[in-house]
Amino acid sequence: MLKLRKIAITGGVASGKSSVCQFLKELGAFVVSSDELAHKLLNPHTDLGKQILQKLGPEILVNGELSRRVIAKKVFETPHLLDELEKLLHPEIEKQIKALYTEAVKSRKYTLFAVEIPLLFESGWESFYDVIIAVLAEDAKAKQRFAKQGFNSEEYDRRMRRQIKPNQKANRAHYVLENNGSLEDLHEQVLALYQRITKNI
Repeated sequence: MLKLRKIAITGGVASGKSSVCQFLKELGAFVVSSDELAHKLLNPHTDLGKQILQKLGPEILVNGELSRRVIAKKVFETPHLLDELEKLLHPEIEKQIKALYTEAVKSRKYTLFAVEIPLLFESGWESFYDVIIAVLAEDAKAKQRFAKQGFNSEEYDRRMRRQIKPNQKANRAHYVLENNGSLEDLHEQVLALYQRITKNI
C-alpha cells in the first residue's frame, strides 16, 4: 500500500490551526479535524453518547441534542469531568483517524494526510505522525480571535491552562508557523512549508 505522509497540526487556542488546515486542503491534502470528530461523537443516541450523558448529567441535553457549549463550560470548570470525557472520546477519535488514513491512502487522490489536533502532545499521539507543525500566535491576538467566536478571555485562559505552553509545543514540533499577521501572510508560510514537505515524496 502506498504510504501517505501523516501531518499533525497543533497549537494553542485560536492560533490559526483551522486556517492552516484549510490551506493544506486547497493544496491537495486530506484534512481531518479531531474536534469535528469529537463533535460527531457527541450523539445522545449512541452508546458513547449515552455514557457521556450519564457522566456529565442531563443538563448537557438541549433540545434533544448534546450541547457542545454546555459540555465545554461544564468540563472546563470541573477538570475531573474533562478527564472523564477525554477518556471516553480519545480512543474513539484515534480509531477514526486511523480509519480515515486508510481511506485516504486507498483513494490515491491526496498529497498529504493532515490532522488538526490541539492536544497532540497532551494525548501522547505524536508517534503516529511523520511531521508535526505547531502554529503559534501572540496571546493578545489569539484572545481577540477567540472573542470573535463568542468566547470571553476567562474561557480562553481556562482552555489554555489545560494545554502545555505553545513554546513547548514549538520545541517538540518539526516546523513552526507564526500567525501574527494577515491570512495572506499565513498562506505564504503554509505554501512554502507544503513545498518543502512534499519535495521528496
